[in-house]
Amino acid sequence: MTAFTVTLVLVVAAAGLLRWRRPAWYWLTFGVTLATLRVLFRYASVMDACGLTMPPSRWRLVLARATNRPMPDSRPPRILRLRPTRTGLVLRLKLRPGQDAFDIAAASDRLRHSFAMYGVTSREVRSGVVEVRMTGYDVLKRVQMPAQTDTRPMRVPVALREDGAIHYRDYRAIPHALTLGATESGKSVYQRNLVAGLAAMDVALVGIDCKQGVELFPLARRFSALADNPDTAAELLEALVARMEGVYQLIRTEQRITADVPDAEIAADIWDLPDHLRPTPVVVLVDEVAELALFATKEEEKRRDRIVTALVRLAQLGRAAGIYLEICGQRFGSELGKGITMLRAQLTGRTAHRVNDETSANMAFGDISPDAVLAAIQIPAEMRGVAIAGDSSGGWHRIRAPHTSLRQAVNTCNRHADQTPDLPELALFRPALGVPAPAEAPAVESIPATT
Repeated sequence: MTAFTVTLVLVVAAAGLLRWRRPAWYWLTFGVTLATLRVLFRYASVMDACGLTMPPSRWRLVLARATNRPMPDSRPPRILRLRPTRTGLVLRLKLRPGQDAFDIAAASDRLRHSFAMYGVTSREVRSGVVEVRMTGYDVLKRVQMPAQTDTRPMRVPVALREDGAIHYRDYRAIPHALTLGATESGKSVYQRNLVAGLAAMDVALVGIDCKQGVELFPLARRFSALADNPDTAAELLEALVARMEGVYQLIRTEQRITADVPDAEIAADIWDLPDHLRPTPVVVLVDEVAELALFATKEEEKRRDRIVTALVRLAQLGRAAGIYLEICGQRFGSELGKGITMLRAQLTGRTAHRVNDETSANMAFGDISPDAVLAAIQIPAEMRGVAIAGDSSGGWHRIRAPHTSLRQAVNTCNRHADQTPDLPELALFRPALGVPAPAEAPAVESIPATT
């Protein structure tokens, strides 16, 4: 009995220590079993307490009266599948007649407390089936990306969602995106993860960094073109517009719309072209968009209009030509001048890190979801890297990118430098990769030797 007591105390102490210091290990060793049992045993009572049960149908009542049996109880949604994951549990439910997916979403916070889980989110899989994802611990406190990800062309895993799933930046599904965030909010780390993920793909990277290149120029070995001032940026964007027009001419040439050509072979964008003819897709990263829109003189205003016009054209027409925009900034509103709101309307993907005011959050999500605006302004300052990611469909998630230092991003870009495509249209903007000369040692006047 003494040995059993000592063993039990050691196991409880080990579980408590793991839960405090290594919540992920605790979940995989003890938490997943305890949570599964807790959900299965409490399920019926919790659903009843949360108002997620439906009264018995008429035929059940008639059958109970006819057979002189007790009246049947209300029934909760039926569990179709309970699947443990490395971060929580995934519960798939079949709704009863009269229930709605919104009922489950509205009760998410009550389910979280009732099942003693860290977080609960839900989504409708299909009509009458809802998937409830429960997380056992705070996965955003210490982000650990899974070793295996769903890799596809132009699809980059950049962050971890609060429900334990991976957040992908899929350029084929969402061509253009806007990333907002105040200073020291983690916006640069998010951008580094994006560049590091794109570095291994067959894609041309084009950067515009008007902070004299301090963010993007260290990664220059993987960039096909870079601009560090608004004047060069205007010329670079106009060169991209010229490339876009050339790609459209190629697509028109290869469309071959005749009666004997199958529908699947008719080209409408670069992904419909044969591999040997397909132009290299281009991702344009703008580090601080406000620097491109501000002006103080008439000449700068003309340059600003050229830049905004080129960006709007690329956002409206660039997808089929394989040109994708990734625009970052601290603010992105109508105060930046005409054409900015037109550009924002074309940026389907929205990501907002910590912002300093509600107006900045409205710039990202005001036309998408009021709940996302509220979540963006509630990000604490000490949680750098936490962001709200959404799109024009209205859905949004809380995400956090793993910390990637500038040295790690530089090493990744250098390792894949041989994959940097050489685009003739952008040859003038190819970054110079010369090794800086060593600094000369200061001259020291020698002291004459004494005899």
